[in-house]
Amino acid sequence: MDMTSPFPHPAPAPLRRSVAVMQPYFFPHAGYFRLLEQADCFVILDCVQFNRRGRVHRCQLPGTPEHPNWLTLPLRHQPRDVRIRDLAFAAEARAELDRRLKRMRWMHGPTGVAGQRIRQHLHAPLGDVVDFLDGGLRLVADLLELRSPVVRSSTLDIPAGLRGQQRIIEIVHRMKGTDYLNSPGGVRLYDPRAFDAAGLRLSFLPPYHGRFPYLLPALMQHAPQEIRDDLVMPARTRAVSASSTETVLSA
Repeated sequence: MDMTSPFPHPAPAPLRRSVAVMQPYFFPHAGYFRLLEQADCFVILDCVQFNRRGRVHRCQLPGTPEHPNWLTLPLRHQPRDVRIRDLAFAAEARAELDRRLKRMRWMHGPTGVAGQRIRQHLHAPLGDVVDFLDGGLRLVADLLELRSPVVRSSTLDIPAGLRGQQRIIEIVHRMKGTDYLNSPGGVRLYDPRAFDAAGLRLSFLPPYHGRFPYLLPALMQHAPQEIRDDLVMPARTRAVSASSTETVLSA
């Protein structure tokens, strides 16, 4: 008896691989780490120009909208076009950062294992800036049990002439990705038609409205599992396609 079906079996759906790309912020808000929770691969964007008004070198702390508080890394004065990977600490950075940390009350209260590891990282000898930032991101990812592999864009040999979204597209291709997952702030930065043309799906996380907008003091005062639970609550990404004017919500 011939058991062969007269109908061909449908081809399996192609495997999708999502890639997130972000600059290495200094202890960013908890929403940043949703990218490490949801993406298959996380790329530290360290091959671009350093933005002195950004968050690579400073961490926002509780304050007011009019007067935010910051913990800022003491960096050496360098040319305006310096790339993130080439940043350097100031000569007396260790002593100056210690003075700044001493003013933070939440640094000196009783803490668990997470707080001890954070203190060790912040008070460790300062060498390369990106090593320090990378180490902080990996430390938080480990505390929150986020297992997405982390790669630095400076190791991918991206052509210097590629800028903006073309650089991002090339990074995703180098990582063999099919999807680019970005934070909600990227909505204004990227043209979905360019990603469609490159064969990539562009999607954005919704804005973060969780409990931990100030991650560094939160890690000193809350259990990592409590913060992780806040991040992995069912969230939907907004998939943007140039071939459709419709906004698609996907789990």
